[in-house]
Amino acid sequence: MWAIIIPTFAVLSIVGAVYLVTRVHRFSFVRKFGETHRVLAWLVSIPPVALLALFLLINVYAAAVVVVHVFAIWLLCDLAAFIIRKCRKRERGVRYIAGAVAVGISVVYLSVGWFCMHHVFEVSYSFTTEKDLGGEPLRVVLLSDSHIGDTMSGETFAREMQRVQATNPDVVVICGDFVDDDTPKEEMIRSCQALGELKPTYGVYFVYGNHDRGYYRYRDFSPQELREELRKNGVVILEDQALLIDDRFYLVGRQDRSVRDRKEMDALMSGLDHSKYTILLDHQPNDYENEAREGVDLVLSGHTHGGHLFPAMFFGVWTGLNERSYGTEVRGETRFLVTSGISGWGVPFKTGAISEYVVIDIEGK
Repeated sequence: MWAIIIPTFAVLSIVGAVYLVTRVHRFSFVRKFGETHRVLAWLVSIPPVALLALFLLINVYAAAVVVVHVFAIWLLCDLAAFIIRKCRKRERGVRYIAGAVAVGISVVYLSVGWFCMHHVFEVSYSFTTEKDLGGEPLRVVLLSDSHIGDTMSGETFAREMQRVQATNPDVVVICGDFVDDDTPKEEMIRSCQALGELKPTYGVYFVYGNHDRGYYRYRDFSPQELREELRKNGVVILEDQALLIDDRFYLVGRQDRSVRDRKEMDALMSGLDHSKYTILLDHQPNDYENEAREGVDLVLSGHTHGGHLFPAMFFGVWTGLNERSYGTEVRGETRFLVTSGISGWGVPFKTGAISEYVVIDIEGK
């Protein structure tokens, strides 16, 4: 799939950059300048578009995303202006109003996207169950997709963990992609220390995502060093394991879908007491039928980043890669929840979602 997405995005970026240069050239002050300096007018049209290349200082993905978004917004504004002119039976005026509107929308749209990536929201859910939770409600805090060192630093993550601790959680769960392929070791260590500073009643639990073990092996720490650092800070790693917590509820952690020999759900749930409430951690939301059939009460996932960029939130579901992109749904007796994650990967904008940690209150009978 990435073999299609990346070349397509590259072509759109090039086409978009050329289109934007022609649009800048349509502004009245540039056209007036072009009456006496035709070539220079085209050269003057390039720098405003070239400014977008400053996002290359972040990474090539960020620059491509910005160009494609501005291209799409500008194209829609031009199309709207064309339709309005045809309906009014008017010729194109001297002032390029559509271009000015496109610039304004682009600035607001990307600014909101930047804010939604870098500001972490606290999102709350309340669920009920007929099962006995020991007479007290259960508060679970869900974290996912921090991708430390990419768009969130270790120190920023540590500050967010102070907010998490202030919610007085009973248990904190991390649903994968805690680190990224190029996370610096010192950032990983600081983030693990931040997890160690949390004091939930029943501890902190972790399942691997598709990035945690590293795809390309060019970061400066090994998967084993990550494992050791997590355990040193009291984090319990669940790899196709089920734990009964204080005789109140089960916490079940699945290996990521990218692990070929991960257990099937029937094997993972075998021997568990189904009268107990069961929370399943599964990084990628794509095995809902089997998870519901095995009677899991609550399935928590990440991975999708809530869609990250509009309209990507629809593609994962349409293509069958994900069962859901964001939010909750119920199948049978099983409730599923997908978080957009506390940060994101690669691109410092979220135009289709927010960054969040999730506080889940579960009330038993």
